[in-house]
Amino acid sequence: MPRFKTFALPLMLAVPFGLAACAPTEGNRSASASPDTRAALAAAVAAPNRPVANLARDRYRHPAETLAFFGVESDDTVVELYPGGGWYTEILAPYLNAGGGTLYVAAPWERGLNSVRTLAGKDAANYSRLAYSEFPNTSGNNRVPNGSADVVLTFRNVHNWHMAGPGKAQEAFNQAYAMLKPGGTLGVVEHRLPEDMSTSMQDKSGYMKRSTVLELARAAGFQMVGESEINANPRDTHDYPKGVWTLPPNYAEKDVDRDKYQAIGESDRMTIRFRKPG
Repeated sequence: MPRFKTFALPLMLAVPFGLAACAPTEGNRSASASPDTRAALAAAVAAPNRPVANLARDRYRHPAETLAFFGVESDDTVVELYPGGGWYTEILAPYLNAGGGTLYVAAPWERGLNSVRTLAGKDAANYSRLAYSEFPNTSGNNRVPNGSADVVLTFRNVHNWHMAGPGKAQEAFNQAYAMLKPGGTLGVVEHRLPEDMSTSMQDKSGYMKRSTVLELARAAGFQMVGESEINANPRDTHDYPKGVWTLPPNYAEKDVDRDKYQAIGESDRMTIRFRKPG
């Protein structure tokens, strides 16, 4: 059974979700976190073993505030989808390890998990409660067990699934839904394409419309609980020569207008919390 938590709603906007919004009610997971949880998250973010280059990106990604908004507790079973180089993994793994929680990292088998395996190999003590899973999963092997997760998290990955081909993004949301316990949370951070810009930009720019993300979640069965502007960036114009990768940290244009893009910073991002009913 999911553990129910009390509600506090800083940084949250009550926003209608399609035909039915899910307002915070008794029984939903918390939209925020207790002072003790916030302190533990802050300590994980400030850990001395985090690379300086990663620490420099905290001002754009607000990891402690984002994880608190998603209600991630240190004894949770958490799934991080597509961990990439492990930027969030190096915060989540020690945090959950210390609290008795479990972290699944889920990505295309082998190639999508090699960076995390390298991290774990250098710091075995903090990664002892880490598990590896294939995602998307079609074989049934190395699968996150259905109904086992308290929280599923994805950071800047919806565009990857969308650009992988028709139906791929929906399947990702469907599998995330299956992983969660009833009452569990899906936390999504994604590069945000303004609603008044062409939908076709989603196919190549790395940005996704909020309405597209909401529809993918709704079709999978999720209810939206709320969203935060903690990862918004009003300086982002969303219309760069090489998409979102034009901005830091990628600088796809290399030295062309680098100062301008550095001044803009990382992308404008939506931060949305969904709930699996139950």
